[in-house]
Amino acid sequence: MRGLIIPGILAAATFGAHPAAAETLTVASRPVADEKAVFATVESVSVVPARGRIGGTVVQLNVREGDAVTRGQTIATIGDEKLALQMKSLDAQIDALQAQSNQAQADFTRTEGLVERGTLPRVKLDEARTALNVAENGLRARTAERAVVQQQFNEGQVLAPADGRVLKKQVAVGSVVLPGDAIAMIAQQNFKLRLRVPERHARLLKAGDKIRVDGAEFGDQAARSGVIDLVYPQIEDGRVIADATVENLGEYFVGDRLRVWIAGGERTAFVIPSSYVTTRFGIDYVLIRQADRTISAPVQRGRVLPTPDLPDGLEILSGIRAGDQLVRP
Repeated sequence: MRGLIIPGILAAATFGAHPAAAETLTVASRPVADEKAVFATVESVSVVPARGRIGGTVVQLNVREGDAVTRGQTIATIGDEKLALQMKSLDAQIDALQAQSNQAQADFTRTEGLVERGTLPRVKLDEARTALNVAENGLRARTAERAVVQQQFNEGQVLAPADGRVLKKQVAVGSVVLPGDAIAMIAQQNFKLRLRVPERHARLLKAGDKIRVDGAEFGDQAARSGVIDLVYPQIEDGRVIADATVENLGEYFVGDRLRVWIAGGERTAFVIPSSYVTTRFGIDYVLIRQADRTISAPVQRGRVLPTPDLPDGLEILSGIRAGDQLVRP
């Protein structure tokens, strides 16, 4: 016998000749995806450095590891005493040139009046106009030079190049940096899973394949699915590298290792609705209808395999065979 006759079930089997008495299901094997477990790491799409544009001393650092930043946010300030001295020097020169320009304007106005009354020759008016133009151009040149130094002073603010999270600070307050030195490393948002798959699965792996991540990896029970975006053509250390997108992956820990299930081909399996399986005292049973009776047979359940026609599909590893008539409890 393949199972035990359950008291009361035999009577129910007697009424099984009527279609409405019990719902039955014929066991048949079907092809399913042969999933393989591999490890993947949570990585940023790219890690970009926030660099200083001028040299000097770091006088202020506004972020630390783990802080979220937005594009254009000031994360540090670099100070250069030479720029401050140049600003003071140019301010003094601009004040002097402004006084010369005012004096040249007054001389030109006075000379213009005397020339109109015929007291002075017109050549004096041309000389006053030239002196006024020289004074005004000298003032504009010094003003533009001060604007250049002011821009250099403003470039002492180190800005975040993209939205993301600070992975590591490269300097501390008081550090001396040169133009182009990295101040902090920023991991861009929209984290991805980077899979490292043994090369024997390289021919089966392609962009668009579905992957599955157990909910236990995120501290809950709901499994999450994703899609492979890119398969890198180079094999490293016997492994194929691929990137996958998973919704609600998280955005804090970079480098977190997760177990991921990928499709490694196809195999045949028995998949039945989970409602046909009952559990008593820790053992799973199904009801199998035979010619004149219904027996309860123990089975070994596998993983949940939902399909479009069986949303509650459950794989049965042993205990049933093709052609068995299962009765819904």
